[in-house]
Amino acid sequence: MDEELVETEMPTVGERLRAAREEKGLSLEDVAAQTRIPQRHLESLEVADWDKLPAPTYTTGFAKSYATAVGLDRTEIGEQLRAEMGGSRSPNTAAEVFEPADPARTMPKSLVFATIAAVIVLVLVMSWLNRRSLDQSDQPGTAAPASAPVAAPQSSAPAAPPAAPAPAAQGPVVLTATAPAWIQVTDQGKTLFEGELQPGQTFAVPPTATAPLLKAGKPEALQVKVGTALAPAVGPAGKVVSNVSLKPADLMHGPVQPSAAPAAPAAPPQ
Repeated sequence: MDEELVETEMPTVGERLRAAREEKGLSLEDVAAQTRIPQRHLESLEVADWDKLPAPTYTTGFAKSYATAVGLDRTEIGEQLRAEMGGSRSPNTAAEVFEPADPARTMPKSLVFATIAAVIVLVLVMSWLNRRSLDQSDQPGTAAPASAPVAAPQSSAPAAPPAAPAPAAQGPVVLTATAPAWIQVTDQGKTLFEGELQPGQTFAVPPTATAPLLKAGKPEALQVKVGTALAPAVGPAGKVVSNVSLKPADLMHGPVQPSAAPAAPAAPPQ
């Protein structure tokens, strides 16, 4: 009789779960937050209200998660619950197909947000790099027109003398340095100027000079104008020239250079 009394007084699953919860000082809200089981189902488990619980398989999973949260043996609780529900409900299957997710195994929300933010930043960086590469590829095309004007004066300079020879023979003769250039200007043995012109500096041949001559260490660094007309180069680049006539008419027709002096006698027959 004593053994039968002990068996009949054995606490139910709900009573064991509630007692363990209260012993740990937890509320149903705490267990619900920890196990992610709706609080109404936890209440129904504690009072054995099977009609308010889902299918036995799900209910058993709820009870096991509840047991884990309060420190009870989940396997023992599951077996006792099946025995208790056996008299009132027949399980659909013995296999458990549902069990609430363990919060410790789920991805934290902060990690989810960080992953999304990283993807957004990566997309923005890739877009910026793509836009930058497109801008760099467009630069050569935009720089091409800038280089054209630089080459234009050089190519058009030889054509200047035949364009307007008459006006070019009038006006003062002005020498302008485009780079450091040493020059000497004489007139009938008298030195009018000798020294180095810095870029941008000029020397104007006096209008009273009768037969001015030029000696230049870097002819390519000199720009000569007769009035407003640009005269041809006074000599080849990299060679010292001397005795170059600075008379307007001679400049516009091209001065005789030292390198060309031996060929001078052949010039009249042409």
